[in-house]
Amino acid sequence: MAAQRASDEVIDRSKIENRAPSVAALFVDRVAHSPGREAFRFVDPQNPKQWSSVTWSEAGDRVRNLAAGLIVLGVQAEQRVALASATRYEWVLADLAVMCAGAATTTVYPTSTASDVAYIVANSGSRVVFAEDDAQLAKLRENRGELGDVEKVVLIDGAAGDDDWVITFQQLHDLGEELLAESPDAVHDRIEAIAPDDLATLIYTSGTTGRPKGVRLSHSAWTYEAAAIDATGILDADDLQYLWLPLSHVFGKVLLTLPLQIGFATAVDGRVDKIVENLAVVKPTFMGAAPRIFEKAYARIVSTVREEGGPKEKIFDWAVGVGLRVSKAKQAGKGPSLLDSVQHAVADRLVYSTIRERFGGRLKFFISGSAALNRDVAQWFDAVGIVVLEGYGLSETSAASFVNRPSAYQFGTVGWPIPGTETRIADDGEILIKGPGVMSGYHENPEATAEAFTDDGWFHTGDVGELDDKGYLRITDRKKDMFKTSNGKYVAPSALAATFKGICPYVGELIVDGEGKSYCVALISLDAESIGEWAKNHDLGGKSLAEIANAQETRNLIGGYVEELNAGLNRWEQIKKFRILERELTVENGEITPSMKLKRKVVMTNFSGELENLYT
Repeated sequence: MAAQRASDEVIDRSKIENRAPSVAALFVDRVAHSPGREAFRFVDPQNPKQWSSVTWSEAGDRVRNLAAGLIVLGVQAEQRVALASATRYEWVLADLAVMCAGAATTTVYPTSTASDVAYIVANSGSRVVFAEDDAQLAKLRENRGELGDVEKVVLIDGAAGDDDWVITFQQLHDLGEELLAESPDAVHDRIEAIAPDDLATLIYTSGTTGRPKGVRLSHSAWTYEAAAIDATGILDADDLQYLWLPLSHVFGKVLLTLPLQIGFATAVDGRVDKIVENLAVVKPTFMGAAPRIFEKAYARIVSTVREEGGPKEKIFDWAVGVGLRVSKAKQAGKGPSLLDSVQHAVADRLVYSTIRERFGGRLKFFISGSAALNRDVAQWFDAVGIVVLEGYGLSETSAASFVNRPSAYQFGTVGWPIPGTETRIADDGEILIKGPGVMSGYHENPEATAEAFTDDGWFHTGDVGELDDKGYLRITDRKKDMFKTSNGKYVAPSALAATFKGICPYVGELIVDGEGKSYCVALISLDAESIGEWAKNHDLGGKSLAEIANAQETRNLIGGYVEELNAGLNRWEQIKKFRILERELTVENGEITPSMKLKRKVVMTNFSGELENLYT
């Protein structure tokens, strides 16, 4: 496992060298090679508990007609088509149709404000917009005069009405069907004309320090990502993916490209509140997620057992203890003792198997990305027989740049580079990356593009980290988030937050501040679900989250965990004062991204008064 070195990994480099010239060609090849195999599984809109399934051939026919429909609307090669929708099967079809029309997808988060939608659509030069429903359509109508070149809106759910600016998803499909009856090669010709370096996707950054920037990603960037991951051999055609991540985000988008390369089926449902329920039904072999999903699952399981107490808690703690000893032995490159092996088999029957069944019972591994995963949380999952492979990448690198491998993973690191990607650590500790997955630049922003690269072509990630002697990359923090106290000592707030989440099962987020100050303070948001369970047994049942947050019992509880965190920190990192927030941080307030990543500066602005009070 962890004793292996990156240089020892067996890679099938022919998959990278012979990769498809475009995402569209990759999709067409998959349909041709696996026509009768399952491609996608999705929830029936009329019956949310019923799953439907389509083959690659069926998906191919649908995509071909939609692509032809876009051609009828006048969409030309490399022109942008915006897609404002939550993760669902129609998102997949629309994106693939854009690819097969030779155009480029502009991704728009469904939670974006009307003004942000207008900016992204106009800045990208999008000619057509897919809108999920009437709510997304209303945003477009609100700023219709500011949308630039938009000629038509395709409504996925709902009726077009009398507005000839709007057509339905089915009407687009029908337009394409008519074109293909007259010109059968219309879509084929578009696909054949796509060059590897042609624009495939525009993904806009979150814009925490100004207007969002459009990241230009080519067809070759996506086909490289898929081929490079395939070359590691960690997945095969018999796998089943569960995909809930926002497809507007680069992490979700790369997980949508992988099945085109490898051929496995994907179950698609973007409802975050249904993840655990769906895992038990779908029974996938792998899933990608943000760390918050694993932290919440860990917190829910642990807090539930703690509240039940008694013999069940004692058996649970004993089993986890055995699992942790076995996990740590494997990490050290050793086998467990004979006693631990025997106890581990018993613990698996009594505890681990039950936990694994909650996640479907067939998982080979989870993949964690978008933010730092607490090492202890990762090791806890490993202890119960569920591997969480942490990876690393950015929108500007087409997502995956580093990832741990099922046969070689090291907790607290993001693993090895994917084949073909190079990395270098700058003198100031910043991680620099070069490879086929790196963007061609920011859309219509040459100044920002120039700043993003070194003179010799390395991309500035903005993250600080280090490589160990076996090639594993450890991320320290975001360069822009690290701050210096008045004593001249640097503090990495994201690292402290990740550690705290592994200690305290009731926390949502920990935001540490102390820039220019003599000591650090923190804002702490609670996880409503787990603290609610605790509250029921501490005379706070039925209280609002604000009431629970302000209760002295809660402050005592969280204060104990803060003391535990401080015990492992340097003096200048320790949290001297903290404030428990009265509400959870939300996407709607701009504090969390749709991919569940903390927007630190927004939170500090929204709660600036609370931070100031901690110093007065």
